Amino acid sequence: MLRRTKILATLGPASNDQQVLEKMIRAGVDMVRMNFSHGTAQDHLGRAERVRAAAKAVGRTVGILVDLQGPKIRVRKFENDKIVLNKGDKFILDAALDGLGNQERVGLDYKQLPDDVDVGTVLLLNDGMLEFHVTAVKGREVHCVVVRGGVLSNNKGINRQGGGLTAPALTDKDKEDIKTAALIKADFLAVSFPRTADDMKLARELQQAAGGKALLVAKIERAEAIPVLGEIIDASDAIMVARGDLSVEVGDAAVPGLQKKMIKMARARNKLAITATQMMESMITNPIPTRAEVSDVANAVLDGTDAVMLSAETAVGDYPVETIEAMARICINAEKETEESSADRRMDHVKFTRIDQSIAMSALYAASHFKVKAIVALTQSGSTALWMSRVSSTTPIFAMTPVDATLSKVTLFGGVHPIAFKIESKDHSVTLHQAEDELHRLGLVQDGDLIVMTVGESIGTAGHTNTMKIVRVGDYRKS
Repeated sequence: MLRRTKILATLGPASNDQQVLEKMIRAGVDMVRMNFSHGTAQDHLGRAERVRAAAKAVGRTVGILVDLQGPKIRVRKFENDKIVLNKGDKFILDAALDGLGNQERVGLDYKQLPDDVDVGTVLLLNDGMLEFHVTAVKGREVHCVVVRGGVLSNNKGINRQGGGLTAPALTDKDKEDIKTAALIKADFLAVSFPRTADDMKLARELQQAAGGKALLVAKIERAEAIPVLGEIIDASDAIMVARGDLSVEVGDAAVPGLQKKMIKMARARNKLAITATQMMESMITNPIPTRAEVSDVANAVLDGTDAVMLSAETAVGDYPVETIEAMARICINAEKETEESSADRRMDHVKFTRIDQSIAMSALYAASHFKVKAIVALTQSGSTALWMSRVSSTTPIFAMTPVDATLSKVTLFGGVHPIAFKIESKDHSVTLHQAEDELHRLGLVQDGDLIVMTVGESIGTAGHTNTMKIVRVGDYRKS
């Protein structure tokens, strides 16, 4: 069974070695995430080369997602690396402190914090493990009382409960990193902490100026993003349900419902959805997942996510390959339980604005009414395959294209499988026959199978798909 849900794995010390990368790709990685919070531009360029070399060695296409760091809303370092705070302790977050912190105060990377809080503001540190209530703001000092204590160590993050921190989504570092992403030829570019659609529009403008062509991912992790979610999705190509910071800001109990809502909204707008954060967290140190983690991954699949993401599990974990194998196994079994959405129901409420979009939906309609082995999109840009992938279908979709960038991008499209295919004829009937033969050679179809194929009359031109054909494999060779 071809897996519909894609696996996105974060790179790090545990997965830098090319041999490990090859094993990860064989285990099922479809795209890698490069976290630009760590490393230099040269590090990133070298890592991208290793990923592409490993993918070539394995014989698969693997995409690259660059994840921008975003604003550093964190405490700075302590004299002894960490302190222990108890309930009722008083503590100062000091934006003016340049030295090391101690039991009474600590410096801040985010110097604007005193401007963003008032008496009574609730601050959550270290992913919500510690809770501070603001009792006073004196100059550049934020005076707090500890409501929930614990260990506070170097560089831990700060969230304001309910949102309200004004840090811009794109920092000066991010703007430089966008240039590096363009050099790498990243397939996706993830923007951290966007608050409005304007944040995504700015990222797109900066990327275009740098010569990058990546699809943009909005990481939904701020409370302010929820009321304008539709606008942010419209300004992006994909969203990431970034459940860590989002959970801290809106409350953990709200996240499952928001996850379902976000995935549904993205699919309805023909955009992609990635579900992330702590999916297989226990496998950082254990060779098998917990039952709760299995259910979490399976539920994301049932929600209709395009991809599930691994973070520390593959970046620093002890079992990166085993984690990917486990995640692939869970996805495949969850997909067996999904109900196929009827393409004709989808067409009841979607207005087609382009000919190629109507062809994509017609192909799905036909596939849902015949016993079709595969849907085949001969595509330049990947748009036809994207529209097809927005309807949940158990029928695999093969995006056949001569364009390397398109091959890499569709690795994240749910249910879409990339196949490199050189188009040698301007006659689309010849091209369809050659595509059919290639699928047969790869063992993906057999003589007698029904397949649905789409192609453009103007072959080799993006956005010109205007033909759909239902084919019985091998029939043309008998005529």
